Amino acid sequence: MRRIGVFAVVLMVLVGFIGTVLFLYFEAVEPEVVYTTATAKRMEIVKKTVATGSLVPRNEVELKSRVSGILDSLSVEPGDRVEAGDLIARVRVVPQPQALERATSALKTAKLNLREAIALLEEDESLYESQALPLSDLERRRVEVARREEQVEAARRELTLIREGALRNAEAVATDVRSTVSGMVLDVPVRVGVSITETNTFNAGTTIAMVADMSDMVFEGFVDESEVGKVAEGMPLRIMVGAMNNAVLDGELEHIAPKGQVVDGAVQFAIRAKLSGALGDRFVRAGSSANADIVLDKRADVLSIPEALLHFEGGKPHVYVEVGEQQFELRPVTLGLSDGLNVEVVEGVTAAEQLRGRVASADASKKPKRGR
Repeated sequence: MRRIGVFAVVLMVLVGFIGTVLFLYFEAVEPEVVYTTATAKRMEIVKKTVATGSLVPRNEVELKSRVSGILDSLSVEPGDRVEAGDLIARVRVVPQPQALERATSALKTAKLNLREAIALLEEDESLYESQALPLSDLERRRVEVARREEQVEAARRELTLIREGALRNAEAVATDVRSTVSGMVLDVPVRVGVSITETNTFNAGTTIAMVADMSDMVFEGFVDESEVGKVAEGMPLRIMVGAMNNAVLDGELEHIAPKGQVVDGAVQFAIRAKLSGALGDRFVRAGSSANADIVLDKRADVLSIPEALLHFEGGKPHVYVEVGEQQFELRPVTLGLSDGLNVEVVEGVTAAEQLRGRVASADASKKPKRGR
C-alpha cells in the first residue's frame, strides 16, 4: 500500500509538470495573423457639408383688414387656390360710440348750415329780381349754398363709413378682404366671430389668411460657422425631404447671411437656395423639414480606396500591397479628394492590386479571407 501511495504522488507531480510545460509552450507560440484584402474601385467622390432647414415658399403674403371689427364670414380654407382680387373674408364694422356721436353731430350741423344758406339765397334772389342786389352778390350766395351742400354730403359719407366701414356704391369696399396675390391659402389663423384689428402705421393688424405661390419654393436653413467659409453662392445642393420619402431635389445656393445668429448655443449662418430642377407632379408642402448637402467639390469616375486602409509613415500616406500569400509591402500613395469615408488615389496602386485590410483571423488553421 505504501508503494502504491508513493507511485500515485509521483504520477500526479509528473502530470502537473507536463501540463505546466505544455501550457507555457502554447502561451509562448503566437498565432498566425490573417488579413482581409480589398481592391481600389472607380467611383464618384463628393466632398460636401450638410445644412439643416426646411422648404418654404419664396413669397408668402399675410392678408389683413383695413378696418377693425368682427369677422363676419370666411370664403376660403387652407389648401384653396385663389387669384389676385378674390374675396377672402368680410368684416362687420362695430363703430366706436364717440366717433359715431361726432359724425352724427357733424351731419346735423352741416344740414343746419345748408338750410340757413338756402334761406339767404332765396332772399338774395328776391332782391336781385327787384334789382336791389347786383348779380355778383347773388353768385357768391349760390357758391355758398353749393359749398354747404358738399359739406352735408361729406358729413353723410363720414357717418356711413363709421357705421358700415365702407361707402355705398364704392369700387373697393373696406370691409372686404381680398387676396393681393395668386397662389394657395396656407393658413387661416382666425375664425368667424373673432375681433379683427385693422392694419395701420402703428399696428400690424390681425392676419386673416396667408397666401403663397407654391410653384416657387426655396430651401432655408443654417450652416455652422466652421463650414460657412467653405461655401459660396452658386454652389449646387442636393436637398433631401423627409416628408417625400427622402426624395432628392436639386438646388443652387443663392444667398448666405452676412451676420450669424446663436442657435442652440452655436453660431449659425442662414442660407437660402432655389430649387433648380422641376418638381413635376410632386407636391412640396410648405415648412417640410429637409437636409441639404452642399457640394464643395466632386470627382467623377476616379480610383478610390476606403480611408481605413491608409497608414501614415512620417506624416505621408501609405498602403500595404499584397506581394504574396498574406505577404504585404508598404507603398506610398498620392491622394486626391476625400469625402470622409473614401479617398481618391492619384497614383501608387492599381485596381488589380490587393490591399491589406483589417484582421480577419488569428488562427493559423483558418485560410485567409479575401473580399472587395
